[in-house]
Amino acid sequence: MVDDLRDHGIRRVHTLAWRDLDDPDAGGSEVHADEFMRRWAAAGLEITHRTSAARGQPETATRNGYEVVRRGSRYTVFPRAVVAEITRSMGPYDALVEIWNGVPWFSPIWCRTPNITFLHHVHGPMWDQILPGPFAAVGRALESRIAPPFYRRTETVTPSDATRDELLELGFRPERVTAVPNGTDPRFRPGGVKTSTPSIVAVARLAPVKRLSLLIDAAVEAQREIPTLTLTLVGDGPERDELVGQVSRAGASGWITFAGRVSQDELVSLYQRAWIVASASLAEGWGLSLTEAAGCATPAVATDIRGHRSSVVDGVTGILAAPSDLGAAIVRVSTDDALRARLGRAAHERALGLTWDASASGIMQVLHRVCTR
Repeated sequence: MVDDLRDHGIRRVHTLAWRDLDDPDAGGSEVHADEFMRRWAAAGLEITHRTSAARGQPETATRNGYEVVRRGSRYTVFPRAVVAEITRSMGPYDALVEIWNGVPWFSPIWCRTPNITFLHHVHGPMWDQILPGPFAAVGRALESRIAPPFYRRTETVTPSDATRDELLELGFRPERVTAVPNGTDPRFRPGGVKTSTPSIVAVARLAPVKRLSLLIDAAVEAQREIPTLTLTLVGDGPERDELVGQVSRAGASGWITFAGRVSQDELVSLYQRAWIVASASLAEGWGLSLTEAAGCATPAVATDIRGHRSSVVDGVTGILAAPSDLGAAIVRVSTDDALRARLGRAAHERALGLTWDASASGIMQVLHRVCTR
């Protein structure tokens, strides 16, 4: 397919995203971008990843075969990148991938080369947790009413049928929205020995939208029935101090721990040893930590939201529950050995079919469709 793209003049591709993988605040979206860009670069395309400045990172760098350009703040990166692309100050390019993460780049207005948009999820209720009142309303209007009309003729890619359905509700055209599932790195595989007592791992940025305070409450509720239960929170973020205080006030410091950022090897080990992976997130496009843990044969207990319905098959690879029922779901999976084993086996089997090679290829097929139309 790359050869066909090159035959159509596509050799240099620019991708726009507000953060990159080496940013301290990087999450699932940045992992996803790196996974497809490194594969496109390995296939022979010249990839330039334009993003915002990151603490402790140089302005330009080369990572996994593609170039990273970091200029501008979280806010100024948008106008600066658009001007740079219009004026070609970062060099010529033959195609563009816009990664729309809350704030759109409006590439359909100004980009004159073949272009596609990748949108992980609709923020919807997240805006109230990201921004204060009036600004949240502006963000919500921008995402749901102002921007969509400009994208309805643009090929858009999402990681799940759930997000695709949301975009169709916003007026996107069905024939222009393609769901391409995320992959799971093969390093996430069964191994090691499970902890001797019931254990939960949650991997997320410690930010309001992840609702880790809700997960802590659910774990405290479950621990009343399972005194040996433990919870490990992996990640860092602006809510860390508040969450540490919540755990202390609950008298749970002895069994709820904050692991912070961990290496990939440590992360695999945590998934492998845990009895359950959990998420109480308010909104997700996919739920990457849940499928990573699935690769390690660890079932999920998560909130019943659209993104989680794509990464967890309820009752098959994990349990989806209302926020008020998370504690009961944790108890159910922790105390039913046969159920937990069945969910873990099915989770692993499903994860085997989710590869980053397939994901990168699926996104490239959409770009190929635009270039050969």
